[in-house]
Amino acid sequence: MKNKGIIFSYVAADWIAAASAWTSLYVLRKKFEAIKYGYDLGFHTDTNFFAALIFIPLGWICFYAMWGMYSDVLRRHRLREIGQILATSIIGNTVIFFLFLLDDELPNYNYYYTTFGFLLLVHLGLTLILRISITSRTVKKIQSRKWGFPTLIVGGNARALQLVDEITHLKKSPGFLFKGYLKINGADEQLSASLPLFGKYPSLPTIIEEHQIEEVILSVESGDHKELENILALLENYNVRINIIPDTFDILSGNVKMTSIFGVPLIRLNTLLMPSWQFSIKRILDIFLSAIALLVLSPLLLIISGLVKSTSRGTIFFFQERIGRNGIPFQIIKFRSMFTDAEKLGPQLSSTHDSRITKFGKFLRKTRFDELPQFWNVLAGDMALVGPRPERQFYIDQISKINPHYQKLHRIRPGITSWGQVKYGYAENVEEMVQRLRYDLLYLENMSLAMDIKILFYTVVIVLKGSGK
Repeated sequence: MKNKGIIFSYVAADWIAAASAWTSLYVLRKKFEAIKYGYDLGFHTDTNFFAALIFIPLGWICFYAMWGMYSDVLRRHRLREIGQILATSIIGNTVIFFLFLLDDELPNYNYYYTTFGFLLLVHLGLTLILRISITSRTVKKIQSRKWGFPTLIVGGNARALQLVDEITHLKKSPGFLFKGYLKINGADEQLSASLPLFGKYPSLPTIIEEHQIEEVILSVESGDHKELENILALLENYNVRINIIPDTFDILSGNVKMTSIFGVPLIRLNTLLMPSWQFSIKRILDIFLSAIALLVLSPLLLIISGLVKSTSRGTIFFFQERIGRNGIPFQIIKFRSMFTDAEKLGPQLSSTHDSRITKFGKFLRKTRFDELPQFWNVLAGDMALVGPRPERQFYIDQISKINPHYQKLHRIRPGITSWGQVKYGYAENVEEMVQRLRYDLLYLENMSLAMDIKILFYTVVIVLKGSGK
């Protein structure tokens, strides 16, 4: 509820700032017209003015949303606020100037500089004042411990005890509201006098859900590497922030980055895959390019549909349940490349010389044309153009036994193509799926729009060469 209220406050503040800046500019433009024509036209409004009061602020709000300025609102701080407002104001007002103000009839070109400078300063000033006031109020609530983030400590050793004691006695709270701790091994009980003991770390999922944990602090000894790997695997399906209490070596090696003078030294694992604005652009490009592809390729899609129908008995399209973002199942769409009832004996992966594949199906799989209907999955929001290939739960269970980090892939939308798909093509067995997983995990850790463009380029090359597996 707090999040929704703060988001509404930011949206209202941004709307007021944008509308006020545009109204002020409207008055200034009328004064410039009076100078040009030699008489005062007076302040009067029309439908264009009122339309601008709706669409200009709406455009700003959409722009801010793309930059992630309405996400994680309880963790926003004033320095970040100032930086984002400066960047968005310069970019947004430059776009407005070239779209709506460059054709104004002004006394001379110097007035264009005045117009742009006035709009930028008024919009920037109002937005800063309103947003900083909201952010400052939130920061004070957190620092005074009125608000905070339910926190769980994993490991009850001496370092954990020292950290809890230090945070508890800080004058300004960093936001950790300790709920309890979990043991890593039998000796981790030094925290028991300060916090409730919830058991051992394998019960992490249950404790996170029961206590709505948002922050996890790991206090792991240097020899507990296997336990650390298991703990991180358990946390992969949960939207929690992960922190590690550093030792002296971590501090000397430069792993500890402090952003708050009054905070405590912690290593924060980076769970942010891409900046919010890149995620927004990625989704916009997915929708735009998929719509264009379905439109441009519609003659090819009709031809393939006819050939699938005429070369073998059965339906044109093949639907199958796959697991998508956040572990939610969806129906993937493909052109049918196998004979009907190809899996009557249960789930089976295809191979190079699979007798279940039709003659035309072999061509479809070589050229990846069987994947073309998935552009509709992208439009529906189930998939992206680039992302880890979605799998069936049957195979996810097998892969996860070998490499539990597979669950990381569910943090993003699966894709029509992927780094693993470009590298390996269709996997013929679970071992190849595990090998392909390495590249999907690498993609996850190196996500960017530039990486997506590279993968799309090599996918097009494979399609043109017909070298798909």
